Amino acid sequence: MKLFTGNSNRILAEHIVKYLQIPLGRANVRRFADQEVFVEILENVRGEDCFVLQSTSYPANDHLMELLIMIDALRRASARRITAVLPYFGYARQDRKPGPRTPISAKLVANMITTAGADRVLTLDLHAAQIQGFFDIPTDNLFAVPVLASDVREYYDIENIMVVSPDVGGVVRARALAKRLEAALAIVDKRRDRPGESEVMNVIGDVDGRDCLLIDDIIDSGGTLCNAAEALLEMGAASVTAYITHGVLSGGAVARITSSKLKELVTTDSIQPTSAIDTAHNIRVVSVASLVGEAIQRTALEKSVSSLFD
Repeated sequence: MKLFTGNSNRILAEHIVKYLQIPLGRANVRRFADQEVFVEILENVRGEDCFVLQSTSYPANDHLMELLIMIDALRRASARRITAVLPYFGYARQDRKPGPRTPISAKLVANMITTAGADRVLTLDLHAAQIQGFFDIPTDNLFAVPVLASDVREYYDIENIMVVSPDVGGVVRARALAKRLEAALAIVDKRRDRPGESEVMNVIGDVDGRDCLLIDDIIDSGGTLCNAAEALLEMGAASVTAYITHGVLSGGAVARITSSKLKELVTTDSIQPTSAIDTAHNIRVVSVASLVGEAIQRTALEKSVSSLFD
């Protein structure tokens, strides 16, 4: 088994190989003068079970091309099996046609990964579970819930928490955490007037005096969570903390979070944190290295991955 990585999240890759007790695969991933991606695998991979770790985060197109070219390089080097490990699968929010003459980019990216030569995919908290069906190769969708639940138990009084979904679409994810923590569940009902903006309308559930935990898969601009936090506090919540798997945090999102009424934003390292995130006083990062590492090991040994979440 060999694990290689592009430039999107090398720190996570180093933590994973430390967990697996193997060296990180040697590869040269660089740019030509015109920014074309060039990849050279610097060790023999003939007959090996190879894993390529790459989050397709900002800059999404560059990191996607690195992934595709690394897969192609390994395939042409006669690797026995190639698994694309995507802690964050970009383009996942484009999983349907929201209007006429629009693409389903998640399906296109799935086709590109398959065509490049990947034999299977390992990813974390897909934005929509049905994206698994966009791939024509075996795809394992891991869940960050065990990591987040462990962190909640360490930092919060379980007896006083209320798990909250920031919208109706995230109820399944929030319910999974609430079930694991044996906690109550509330839902924020919101109306989105324009893309990237949201107006909180109502809170379904009694949050008075509770420490509320907002659960979602992606935080981008941060507007939805900040509005939800204000609504919960107006309804009498003692505090509001957000637990998010993928900290995209684009534009002025970090500044918006630091000036918001959120007690804390906890996100994973599925996307490599920026310096602004590292220095923010109310943003904390927990690692999914052991979770992803264990899934990689089980895949290599042909063992069950789903049993990780029983």
